[in-house]
Amino acid sequence: MPFSINPESRIPIYVQLKEAIKFAIATGELPPASQLPTVRQLAVELKINANTVARVYLELESEGVLSTRPGKGTFVREHPKINNTYKEESLGELLDDVIIKASSLGFSPAELLKAFEKKLKG
Repeated sequence: MPFSINPESRIPIYVQLKEAIKFAIATGELPPASQLPTVRQLAVELKINANTVARVYLELESEGVLSTRPGKGTFVREHPKINNTYKEESLGELLDDVIIKASSLGFSPAELLKAFEKKLKG
């Protein structure tokens, strides 16, 4: 599975896992109808508590992203509710990071825009 957790991060582990799953679905790494590992399997793989994985699966199921089929497992829904809002929010967070770092290095907004445009072209 394409999930990674940073136990040293200030972001709670369950938030990291939830975002990693949503990101994998949004980018197509986890296509619709694909099966996720069992709660126990993923907990062992990531070296985290099984209750944390169960909580994430339950929350994503209530959000319309995953579905659990008793006796069969947890799957990405055929039409997961990963919408443009999630993608836009993720992009906004990435841009915030870039802007903060560039500004701390002394770049003006015009210089940042010029560098960004240059990167996009080449």
